[in-house]
Amino acid sequence: MDLTRFPRRRYMQAATPIEKLERFSTVLGGPNIYMKRDDLLGLAGGGNKTRKLEFLLADALAKGADTVITCGAVQSNHCRLTAAAAAKEGLKCQLVLEERVPNSYDKNAAGNNLLFHILGVEEIHLVDGGADMMAQLNGLARQLRARGRRPYVIPGGGSNEIGSLGYVACAQEMLQQLFQMGLPLDCIVVTSGSAGTHAGILTGIRGQNVPIPVLGIGINRPKGPQREAVFGLCCRLARKLGLKTPPTKEEVIVFDDYIGAGYSRPTAEMVAAVRLMARTEAILLDPVYTGKALAGLIDLIEKNYFSSTQNILFLHTGGSTALHAYSDLFLKG
Repeated sequence: MDLTRFPRRRYMQAATPIEKLERFSTVLGGPNIYMKRDDLLGLAGGGNKTRKLEFLLADALAKGADTVITCGAVQSNHCRLTAAAAAKEGLKCQLVLEERVPNSYDKNAAGNNLLFHILGVEEIHLVDGGADMMAQLNGLARQLRARGRRPYVIPGGGSNEIGSLGYVACAQEMLQQLFQMGLPLDCIVVTSGSAGTHAGILTGIRGQNVPIPVLGIGINRPKGPQREAVFGLCCRLARKLGLKTPPTKEEVIVFDDYIGAGYSRPTAEMVAAVRLMARTEAILLDPVYTGKALAGLIDLIEKNYFSSTQNILFLHTGGSTALHAYSDLFLKG
């Protein structure tokens, strides 16, 4: 696949490392667990949205935008990184934040909320949970155009065909690293949320004719709707790339057992997973995405979903800056 035909900004200087989690794997009694460290990507605090924004901001600049607008939850990693990319490019940024948990927005909160202000977000618009976020974004874009502005709308999570190109590129990068390491993989485990990372990795792997399963740990939707979201984006992305055979629906694997009471709502298993990773490998996860995804991986290992000799790659999508907004949770015990 030739990605050079798509405009791209560069917010990272080198490939993110693949690291073997020796102590973590030993504690769990196998399999051999490796981590792709996309928490070390560029921009303010890093995370997977950086890869997506390389393509999205390039498209925004090509279209003459002076403002980017996007949406997310009140502690959104995506919103933080969109604000960072906008600052890097000299663009204005406005955010639409959805209060998915009632009364969860605190204008004085730490975590990503603090970074929104440090990074110079022009305006934050708060909406109730369950709002039609694309309608909110499009309405804001119309208001800005009426004032002579040139807004560029980025969907939640940066998860459209343009943003997902970032994880097609990641799949290519990852496969080259595995070749250099002489490391055969049995499975890749990703957090499955807004679908762009999951769809990009799966489409990128299949586009290289590599039969490694990609397993998604859902953090926001039941399995059925999540599989449809990932598969639909895989199909649109495959068309954009000109692939003759996109991933099949059967290849879209999603587990929805680890969401708990809902998106961003903590679980005891997530807290235990974050602590275990920190205390065995000194790697910080986030409480909304990677913490729940790792809790899912731990549970699957304990249920013997994998054999003790397999090689499993966990994609760390970043977001540990949000831990500061959950300090009360982690100061207990």
